[in-house]
Amino acid sequence: MSTPIIRPRRLRVSAGVRSLVRETTLSPADFVYPLFIVPGTNLKNEISSLPGNYHLSPDLAIEAAKEAYELGIPAVLVFGLPEYKDAIGSSAWDSNSPVQAAIRAIKKALPDMVVISDVCLCQYTDHGHCGLLKGETVENDATLELLAKTAVSHAEAGADMVAPSDMMDGRIQAIRQALDNNGYTDVSIMSYAVKYASAYYGPFRDAADSAPQFGDRRSYQMDPANAREALREVQLDIAEGADIVMVKPALAYLDIVRTMKDNTNLPVAVYNVSGEYAMVKAAAAQGWIDEQRIVLETLVSMKRAGADIIITYHALDAARWLK
Repeated sequence: MSTPIIRPRRLRVSAGVRSLVRETTLSPADFVYPLFIVPGTNLKNEISSLPGNYHLSPDLAIEAAKEAYELGIPAVLVFGLPEYKDAIGSSAWDSNSPVQAAIRAIKKALPDMVVISDVCLCQYTDHGHCGLLKGETVENDATLELLAKTAVSHAEAGADMVAPSDMMDGRIQAIRQALDNNGYTDVSIMSYAVKYASAYYGPFRDAADSAPQFGDRRSYQMDPANAREALREVQLDIAEGADIVMVKPALAYLDIVRTMKDNTNLPVAVYNVSGEYAMVKAAAAQGWIDEQRIVLETLVSMKRAGADIIITYHALDAARWLK
């Protein structure tokens, strides 16, 4: 009986050999850790739909950021729940709001940590949509000025990067111009360039109290069936001044991540979103899966697809496992 001359198994024979020939590597330096900031002091309340993640007051956000930084995670992404909401989302650009307070606190305590702020209005409007309304329609162009004001207020607080997640047409250009006109030319923009109208966002909307009070967001977020449209969105955002482009969600859209990587020379980020996280945590709680192996395999798949940056609620656990 003839024996095989070529044996791929030779390169799988031991952990050392597997490590030597591994094509894709994962590091805590790849991660961005999301934080949810609430008004008050000395507050840390676990988010029921995102176990292991918390609503934090600005003072305790410092401790969460320090923990991430000490694990080798270079950046946090800050979301906020305001003290008040109104029809235009005016608390989004209030310098005393929790997001701005947390940015100032984290940057003072950890000057070298990258602080990224989410720029959207959904957490701040009493109707839960991402922009100004005319009847039940979100007004695109009227919303741009408010998004730009929000981005500038975050830059004033010390944000290194702003991340517009609203999906209004033209918002990257409006924000870039506003930042530049106010002297914040070094503040970069991570664009939610490809954000699908996904069912995977449910736990986040609970965590951020941002569910729309009527209708849905399919008139401004992308149809999950579309791929070519994603490339068009990325090209538009690059032309308007985006520094990093993002695909959200991640796991069900790795084909889109690969397309982005192959068609742009900008860094590509993915958001490993709340629904993806919650499903893993629920299955792990039942003992149905090996959480550590599932999480690291999932995150590696995102790197393999082309992601340079992974925003993930698993960041702290994954960083500990990798270390």
